[in-house]
Amino acid sequence: MNSLWLDSVSKNISFSSLPENKKAQVCIIGAGIFGLTCAYYLTKLGYHVIVLEKDDIGEKATGHTTGKITSQHSLFYDYLIQSYGEKFAKDYLSANEQAIQDIQNIIQEEKIKCDFALENSYVYTTKNSELRAIKKEISALDSLGFHSEFVTKLGLPFEIEGAICFKNQAQFHPLKYLYGLASSITNRNGEIFTHTTVTDVQKEDDSYVVFTNHHTVVADFVIMASHYPFINFPGFYFTKMYQSTSYLIAVDTKKTLPHGMYINFTNPIFSYRTARYKGKDILLIGGGEHKTGQPTCYQDSYGLLEEEAFRYYPDAEILYRWNTRDCISLDKLPYVGIYSSMMPNVFVGTGFKKWGMTLTNVAANIIVDEICGKQNPYQYLFRSTRLKPLKNHDEMKNILVQSTTSLFFDKLKLSPMQFEDIANNSGGIVEINHEKVGIYKDENGKIYAVKPICTHLGCLLSWNDVDKTWDCPCHGSRFDYQGKNLYDPAFKDLDFYVLDS
Repeated sequence: MNSLWLDSVSKNISFSSLPENKKAQVCIIGAGIFGLTCAYYLTKLGYHVIVLEKDDIGEKATGHTTGKITSQHSLFYDYLIQSYGEKFAKDYLSANEQAIQDIQNIIQEEKIKCDFALENSYVYTTKNSELRAIKKEISALDSLGFHSEFVTKLGLPFEIEGAICFKNQAQFHPLKYLYGLASSITNRNGEIFTHTTVTDVQKEDDSYVVFTNHHTVVADFVIMASHYPFINFPGFYFTKMYQSTSYLIAVDTKKTLPHGMYINFTNPIFSYRTARYKGKDILLIGGGEHKTGQPTCYQDSYGLLEEEAFRYYPDAEILYRWNTRDCISLDKLPYVGIYSSMMPNVFVGTGFKKWGMTLTNVAANIIVDEICGKQNPYQYLFRSTRLKPLKNHDEMKNILVQSTTSLFFDKLKLSPMQFEDIANNSGGIVEINHEKVGIYKDENGKIYAVKPICTHLGCLLSWNDVDKTWDCPCHGSRFDYQGKNLYDPAFKDLDFYVLDS
């Protein structure tokens, strides 16, 4: 199902695929919020920018976010102080606070109607045993000179033990914002091409050639804004980042709703905010997080959120269900800057965790400054070539074990599932002529068969029975039941087999 954002945006500007070979000063790969923010700032400075997008703008990660604009990234600042020191934590906080203001400035300057609203943000707990962590985070914020408030009452329909309040945070409709950015970009002679899949980037003399499914773009600078980087060597981002899936529902509660943004910090995690829908406020509830590619069920995903909604709003109506995926680095910090020392003038921004609305603005400013030859005070926070993530031994080990298992051992195991075990409207992997085949049977028993090997690095895919997709447990690529690629880092479709019913 489409997200609320995708289903409620007026696409007052249309785009075509790349029609011919072109040249530009900057080529940006990806038209989500990070890519279009980079393009916005660069076109304001007079750069000729071309943006290439595999789908429609904002159709993937940005179009499935919660749309919260906040520097309150759960309980994070005590972690930053303990890991990197007070100056580092203070600069991270300042960068995100500045991003809130920058986004508001863009909205005002460009007159973008995107339901922007200043709201308080809260991290709360319903457990007395977790109050210590709340108080510790407040002490950390006090040491950074940031004023937060401890509160024991919220407008939510349940009691809490305590919460941290950040004032003057914000929320918006992310797709309306993106289309506003796109309009500003094209008005300044920037070019945006959709349904154009980038397949490679190669250096040629002092420029780069960006190869697509039909044509090329030659540019002085390239920005990889494709959510999860698809160029594996150099860079090696697949060794130091994974993807996480979480779920959202939009609910008409039939009641007056409290304004504000809310999230707890231990499992099961629930996120709340309001949104405008057909002239009234509705409630967005998020949660159900798990590593992308791990098997899940309806009850542990959308069902978990629906149960939460009906617990407090028995007459609620579920309007939308959707899920999102986030890139998570091993040290919980984004990678922003040069893609690799072997690829000068190619830049990347990725690993924004679940807080990409502010962090993408920070990243865009850093990369635009680098292209302009300016020193950005926050660049050191997110250095893309840092080695520290590789020292996070436990998570590094988990990634390597999962990749090794999916790449080699799972392929050698005989599939325990038989063809007749697969129910209608479900899927699984079976052995046919000593080869693994991914089978989906639709509601009427029609069979769809694919080669269940990820086209990114060859991991064995797993069946997602909630969304009826094939998901990669290694790096988070996703394909529909007919093998069409939906999410990066893979960009090629799966092999599709024709079988008799």
